[in-house]
Amino acid sequence: MSEERPWRKRIRILGACVFLLYMAGLIYFLFLSEDAGHGGAGEYDYNIQPFREIIRYIRYRELLGTRAVLMNLVGNVIGFMPFGALVPLMWRSARRAWRTTLLSFEISALVEIAQLIFKVGCFDVDDMILNALGGLIGYVLFFAASRCYYKAEQRRTAAAETQEVCADRK
Repeated sequence: MSEERPWRKRIRILGACVFLLYMAGLIYFLFLSEDAGHGGAGEYDYNIQPFREIIRYIRYRELLGTRAVLMNLVGNVIGFMPFGALVPLMWRSARRAWRTTLLSFEISALVEIAQLIFKVGCFDVDDMILNALGGLIGYVLFFAASRCYYKAEQRRTAAAETQEVCADRK
């Protein structure tokens, strides 16, 4: 057990470093990247009706183009998957699906409000929904990976104990 603790601490530290890089990249992409259409302050633009933009993108996907649809719908989900995977890695209190999903929604709401205030991008409740979904998917991936890790660790421990017992019998 003493060997596990230093590894856990190292994993958390590594997770925190990756999280900081992820957040820096997210902030750059959402607020500063000219490629994402955030070059300068524009006009206020917002959507407060849930699922309006999601339905619009699906309904008019041929007119809008595959790239635009994927960037908006899939991009918002994928963009928050690392958040959902890294938060429970770093904080034990976030090791519940609902907490990670709620935290994803809250952080997304802060981003959307900042976009509205600074006139960078637009405030869209659908982005918050898609980001929360991405956070949940990231959590599910974290949960699955942690289960695989613990099962492999149990097999290694059992194999080591079996070898000890066999060695003691000789």
